Amino acid sequence: MFYKVKSVKPLENFILLIDFENGVQKYYDVKKLFDKFTYFQDLLNINGLFEQVKVEAYGYAISWNDDLDIACNELWNNGFTNT
Repeated sequence: MFYKVKSVKPLENFILLIDFENGVQKYYDVKKLFDKFTYFQDLLNINGLFEQVKVEAYGYAISWNDDLDIACNELWNNGFTNT
């Protein structure tokens, strides 16, 4: 089952606010990806890139560019419901 993303909003400290199509809202901490996947460090190093996050077609992922994306189920499974 896919938990498709309806909208995404970048917040302070590399936190994303995710609205899913089923009405659930979760937060996702992108910082945990900086050490695990070094290419996510572009979000730290390129001024303004983090704020350019968008929902991919049909809601199966969010992305910043062709190299940086996060699948909808990753956001669902590892997101949290309060800050």
